[in-house]
Amino acid sequence: MIEARITKRFPPGPDSAAFSLEIDFQGGPGITVLFGPSGAGKTLALDCIAGFTRPEQGRILLDDQILFDAASGVNLRPQQRNCGYVFQNYALFPHMTLRQNLVFAAERHPRLERHRRVTEMLDRFHLTEVSGRRPHEVSGGQKQRCSIARALIGSPRLLLLDEPARGLDAPLRIELYALLRKVRSEYAVPILLVTHDLEECFELAEQMLIIREGRVVQSGSPRKILEQPASAEVARLLGISNLFEAEIAGLDPGRNTSRLRLNDYELVGTYFPGRMLGDRVWICARAEELSAAVHNGSKLGMNQIPAKLLRVSEKPQSVRLEFSGEISVEMSRQEFERQKDNKEWLVEFPPAALRAL
Repeated sequence: MIEARITKRFPPGPDSAAFSLEIDFQGGPGITVLFGPSGAGKTLALDCIAGFTRPEQGRILLDDQILFDAASGVNLRPQQRNCGYVFQNYALFPHMTLRQNLVFAAERHPRLERHRRVTEMLDRFHLTEVSGRRPHEVSGGQKQRCSIARALIGSPRLLLLDEPARGLDAPLRIELYALLRKVRSEYAVPILLVTHDLEECFELAEQMLIIREGRVVQSGSPRKILEQPASAEVARLLGISNLFEAEIAGLDPGRNTSRLRLNDYELVGTYFPGRMLGDRVWICARAEELSAAVHNGSKLGMNQIPAKLLRVSEKPQSVRLEFSGEISVEMSRQEFERQKDNKEWLVEFPPAALRAL
C-alpha cells in the first residue's frame, strides 16, 4: 500500500507561472493511473514518491514504512526507497548492452543470484536474443521491455511508470498492455502509472486519479468516473464534447425524472438529487449514447432536437457527426451510409444519458 500526501510549490519566475502540487491518495496492489493533461503535476508526483524531488509538506508511506515526513524530517534517499521507476525516455545506459543494464540494476544481489535473475528477466521479457545489443540497436518495444525488466529486477515494493506507451505504435501498445497486465498479476506490488490516454486507463487501471492543476479532482474506477464526471472540467478532460448549460425546470423524485430547459427545448432526464427548481447546471452526454436520424418534418418526439449536420469525422469502427449547437453523435458507419445525403437531422437524448454536473 502506498499512501501519499504531498505539497510541492514552485514560485513564479521571469518566464514561468507559479505552480503548486497538493495531492492526497492511496494505492493498493494493482494499477493506479494518474490521468490528466500535460503540466498537471503527474510526473512531479512520481518524482516526489521516488525521492528525486523533496516536497515542502506532507508524508509518504510505503507498506507502513515512512519514506518522507516533513514534520519529523524523514527523507529517505531514492536508493533506500526501493521503488522501480520506468522513465518516459527509458533512461537505459547507452554504452551498455541490455544485459549489462540489467546486471547493473541487480548489483545489490549476490553475484550468482544476480546472474540467475538477469537471465530469468531476459527470458521473461523476451530479450534473450538481443541481450548483447545496446539500446540504440533495438526497437522501441524492446527498449521499453528492458526498462520495465530493469525496474523489476531489484524486487521493488512499488513500481512507477511515466507514460510507458509514449511513442509506441498500435501493435507495440497492445504488447505493452499485455505485459503490464502480466506484471500486475505476477508481482503483488502497487503500480502507479502516469498517462493522458483515456483508453490506457480502461485497459489497465483498477483506480484512476484525475489530476488537474496539481490537485486530485476526482478518483474512482475508470468506468465510474466516465459515467459520472465530478465537474464540467473533468468531463472535458475525459473528452466528453456534449456539454451544455441548462436550467432545472422540473423535479419529480417519485417518478425519478427531471425536466431540463436547454435553449428553446425541453429534455427529460433522470432525477437529479440535491438540485432545486431554477438551478443552472452543466449537463453532459457522451457522443456514443446519443442517436441521430433524418428529420422528415414530423412533430418532435421526447428529447429530440433538430440540428444541421456540419462535419463528419471518420473513426476506425464508426463515424463522428458534428451538428449545430455543438452536439456530437457517434454512429456506426453502416447506419450513417444509409442517411449520409441528408442535412436536416433529429438528435435524440436518452434520459439516462443526461448527467448533471
